[in-house]
Amino acid sequence: MSNRVNVQSPLYHADFPSLASLGSSALPSDTLTSDRKTDGSVCLREAKLLGHLNLRGNSNNTEFKEGVEKVLGLALPLAPCTSAQNDDATIMWLSPDEWLIIVEGGREETIEATLRKSITGHFAVSDISGGQTILEISGPDCIKVLQKSTGYDFHLKQFPVGKVIGTAFAKSSTHIRRTGEYSFQLIVRRSFADYFWLWLQQSSQEYGLRVTL
Repeated sequence: MSNRVNVQSPLYHADFPSLASLGSSALPSDTLTSDRKTDGSVCLREAKLLGHLNLRGNSNNTEFKEGVEKVLGLALPLAPCTSAQNDDATIMWLSPDEWLIIVEGGREETIEATLRKSITGHFAVSDISGGQTILEISGPDCIKVLQKSTGYDFHLKQFPVGKVIGTAFAKSSTHIRRTGEYSFQLIVRRSFADYFWLWLQQSSQEYGLRVTL
């Protein structure tokens, strides 16, 4: 008898592979409008089934910081709203004593166990992979979609690559991280993933939406 677990993305039902094959015609027909652009200047991708670990600890504790760096090969980002990244992990600053660690899916259990062995003192690390997903939005007009979705100031001179913020988004909440010139990650709760997907469909109509894999 197989013990294999069938793990699905919270947006499994949206069938992103099929939508990606449609190019900028990815929106359902009932959302099309006469003024909708079809050039796909907004791209959306789900970075699904990654490992998400929540880490709490004292940023002034040298042993805590060194233990994390030993496991991940990254120094903890200590400045507010910053992040750090290498080929194996991303660490996002959430608060003075809290970070979100993103790793390749399937590695989160090993990383969590290794962190527990390497860190000393008062700390907490929790696997929250099943409760979150990441939506990646990019393209020339993605800034306009973000601006109409949240009251945060998305002037790019004030939002450098690597910056991460927690903010209200379309009456929900998310953490947003800038990953490139015109690309951002939205870390969303699993239970709100479908709401975000529907919102982004509607709010990007005038620019043209293209789903990518």
